[in-house]
This record gives sequence, structure tokens and C-alpha cells, in this order.
Amino acid sequence: MTAPMRRNVFYPFLVSMALLCCSTLLASSHREAPHTLELPKTDGTDFYMFRSYEEGREDYVTIIANYNPLQLPYGGPNYFLLDEDALYEIHIDNDGDAVEDITFQFRFSNNLAENFTLPVGDEGATANVAIPLVQIGALSADNIPNGSVVQVEERYTLDVITGDRRTGAKTAVTNAESDATSFLKPSDNYGSKSIPDYAAYADAHVYNIALPDASTGRVFVGQRQEGFVFNIGKGFDLINLNPLGAVDAESSALQQVNITSIALEIPISYLTQGSETVIGAWTTASKRRNRVLLSEGKPVGNPFGDSSEGTTSFDNPDVEFGRWHQVSRLGNPLVNEVVIGLPDKNKFNFSEPMNDGDFATYVTNPVFPELIEILFGVTAPNSFPRNDLIQVFLTGIPGLNQPANATASEMLRLNTATPVTARADQNPLGVLAGDNAGFPNGRRPGDDVIDAALRVVMGVLLDETVAPSGQAAYTDGAYIDARLFGGGFPYLNHPIDGSSF
Repeated sequence: MTAPMRRNVFYPFLVSMALLCCSTLLASSHREAPHTLELPKTDGTDFYMFRSYEEGREDYVTIIANYNPLQLPYGGPNYFLLDEDALYEIHIDNDGDAVEDITFQFRFSNNLAENFTLPVGDEGATANVAIPLVQIGALSADNIPNGSVVQVEERYTLDVITGDRRTGAKTAVTNAESDATSFLKPSDNYGSKSIPDYAAYADAHVYNIALPDASTGRVFVGQRQEGFVFNIGKGFDLINLNPLGAVDAESSALQQVNITSIALEIPISYLTQGSETVIGAWTTASKRRNRVLLSEGKPVGNPFGDSSEGTTSFDNPDVEFGRWHQVSRLGNPLVNEVVIGLPDKNKFNFSEPMNDGDFATYVTNPVFPELIEILFGVTAPNSFPRNDLIQVFLTGIPGLNQPANATASEMLRLNTATPVTARADQNPLGVLAGDNAGFPNGRRPGDDVIDAALRVVMGVLLDETVAPSGQAAYTDGAYIDARLFGGGFPYLNHPIDGSSF
């Protein structure tokens, strides 16, 4: 196949994705479904799981769930709080049955810890007036907690649930040094004047945690620089890029925005069960089914049934109640963007892995290659059901990351027995390039999931006789590798500061 012919195959493939994704971004679940556009704080964007490659931490698994996409660094004055009326959860299946066995549950509270005022007026007629800004002075690692200079204090709790995430036994995770059950989230990176040394300030919010079995791990929740790369601007300018050019020929506009990361480092022994070394994982966010907006001066009866009433305030603008309803779900990257059809994108976000039979046709009989063939006259992979995609997305790959009793379900799977690949030796294409510690055996920050996923969907794992268009070296030109990230927990880079623009 000549290079020009390959180029013609690739362009319609991306055009088809752009048409089908409609208003979504081709990124690892950035605004991937219509409903999450309305609830951006609960929009899960990227999910990572890998054996820690920080020196001396190889017996741990790092799990990172990113939320609240496309945070402009200069997004003041209120910046990017997480939703205190939501459940943020990371689920672990350690026996292959597509049901959670361990859930790490995060709850956030955003409180007006201080009410900073300034005296305004002439002598004798001075009024103390609340300031409109979040902060009134410089933050550093030395003045944590931040109440002396920041009005809004963000805290979170972390619980571990064994068994069913709604009915299982719940145990609070504590600070291993202080036994506290509440953890402080660092303020977003307002800028270099407000937080002169953000790295030191943020690092002071990495906590050692005590788990229910007396083992220890680490947790960090806070703003990070977006770690996902994709050339969005040119990609949506009628695919104005060279898909067979150099892998570093283009930039990634996503590198100019931030994200909020929920990061855990947990011992392998805590996550696995018996002799099974493969774990599956996914992240979800849930909201209450009902919401009442409170009006100043017009108290509303508390829907929870007690006698209290309240009016709107900074801490209490509304009341949410009722059963939890899952609104966001993410395991493997790109599934809801380029695998699930538009009519079912919200349904997929509301679903659980145990019910993924509802979406099986999207994997066994993928629509994208067929659309390419119909619209552009090329030959789509002709192998049905697409067992290669079933293994990558639904069961794990035999001999790599498929559990002994695998139930077909979409989640990110990691074989915790796979040796760690040192940061300097990691290949961005992961398993496709012989680096078995990378995607789709888990996912590391430096794995190029766009390039890998394009090749897999087009049939790189199939024989050329049934996938003649599958062997091209597709790339969006936005380069990524492990050296662009930190070498230790929480791995993703510190956020871009708000005064850098």
C-alpha cells in the first residue's frame, strides 16, 4: 500500500469519528456524552491505572481519575471546585465477574472558612464589606491550612467499601500520621503572586493513608496540568494535519488547560484476591436524583424529612436528595467517544459493567470501519465478531491481562504481576510496541492512547488479509511519553498557573 493511499484511508476514518462524536471532543472522555455537558464537575475525563514506577514503590498500584475538563488556568475568581453534592468513586473488580469488590469513595465539602472584609467608607461611616475574591494573600506550604489567606476551604473524606458500593461495609480511610478522617485539597493554581511556589505547596497535600487492613498507601486530590494529548484545533479543522507525518509534528491544545485529579497509590496485596493477579477498574460520579434550589428569604422545607429549613447561602445554595444516580463512567479511554453510538452515550454513562451486554454490538460489529467503506470505498476489516476488540475492551487479552474467570465487560484491566517498565524505557505505544506494562494492560500517563486506539480499531491486531487498512502507522502528531511527566506520585504535572497568560 502506498503512502498516499494510506493517507486517504486515515482521513475518512477521522472524519467519520468527528461526524459521529458531534459536539464531543475526541479526547479520553472529555465531554463525551450530552448529559455530562450539563454536569462538568462530574465529567470523568481520563482514567489511569499502572504499577507504580517510582523507585521503591513497585509493590503499589497507582490509580488516577481525572474530572472537570478544560479548566482555563485563568478561570477566576471562583476557579474549579469539585461537586460537594456528588459521589466520586473508583471501583475495583478483583475476581473477573464485572462487579465491584472494592470501592474507594470520595466526598467533598467546599466551605466558606473565612469571611474576609475590608473597611470601606469615610471616618464615622465605615462599613466592613466582603471581598469578591477567593484569596486575600499568598499561599505556601508553610501556611496550611489556608484559612488565614483563602476564604474557601476544600476538604474531602475517603471511605473504602467492600462488596456492593451502596450496601457493602464502609470503613473510613485515615491520615496515617494524624488519624484524621478529613483531607485538605490544595487551592487551584491562581498564579505566581498568590502561590509563589505551587510545587511545594501542592506536594504538601500528598498524604500517607492507613487502609482498613493496617497497610498504608497515599492519596492526593488537586489540580494538575491536563495530561492527555490530542491536536484538537487542527483535528477539527477538517482534519488539518498529516496523519502519517512525524509523531511530534504538532502541538496539543489540551496542554494549555488544567484538570482535577483524584489519585491513589494502593498496595497490590490490598487490591488483589487469592491467586488472581488481574484487576479491573473504572471510575464513576453520581448525583442525587432530586434537587431543590433555595431562595433567599423564602425558606424551603428540608426534603430529608427533618424540621429544619434554610435559605440560600455560599455553603447551601440548594438541597439535593433521593437515591444516588450515576451520571459519569470511565474505564478504557475513548470507548464512549468512538465505540458507543450517539443515542446510547448517556445510557452508557448511567450503566454498570455487569450490564455491558446492552452495548456488545458496538464492539463485535463496530460501525466506524463500515462507515469508512460505505462512504469512501475502502475495505473495512472483515472479521466478525471483532474478537480483537472484545479482548481489548471487554475481557482482557489472554496471557496478558485476562482474568481466569473473565466476564465480558468494559473496564481498564491491569495484570499486577507484569514487571514494571522504568520511566526512561517506557514505549508510548505500550503493548503494541512490546512494552507489556503499558496500555491496554492498564494505562500510564505517557501512553499514547490516541495512536494506539486508532491502530487497534482499524485492525492492527488482525491479519492483513482481513484488515488491509490496519497496518498504517497512524498518529495525530501530538507527542507524548513518560519523560514528559514526573517520576513519582501523583505523576501528572503541576497545573499551569493563572498568570502565565
